Amino acid sequence: MNRLSCFLIVIALCTELSNGAALLKDSVHFNNSLKPGNILKVHCISDQDNLGDHLLSLGQTYEFSFYESITTTVVNCGLWQGPGFKFYALFQAYKGGGLIMHYGKKNFWDAREDGIYFTHGSLSPKLEYKWSAHVLTPTH
Repeated sequence: MNRLSCFLIVIALCTELSNGAALLKDSVHFNNSLKPGNILKVHCISDQDNLGDHLLSLGQTYEFSFYESITTTVVNCGLWQGPGFKFYALFQAYKGGGLIMHYGKKNFWDAREDGIYFTHGSLSPKLEYKWSAHVLTPTH
């Protein structure tokens, strides 16, 4: 009887933890630090959701939060800016899950004129990605 009680308590605790009630969500943040009048378009897709397009004016931030999956959690994002959203960067904005779970992990992305900067918040942001430009080729 004692073993059965211990087993049921462990199952109850695991169920509570899997619901995320006691755990902090992870989050991804995007900030527009481009020149005034330059809109930043953000579009992210996770293994669970397509988060759609978000347009940010100078100084605006877009953020979302989630619980990591027991399997790998990946969030891929695209950022676009400039006339006709000509300049872009496509990258993995978040990766976690698996054997090492994160709780309360924060990824901060800052779009600047020379590229996309990254930090977890404790250190100064570092340039991670440069902007690419659409290459247009003649169709005739």
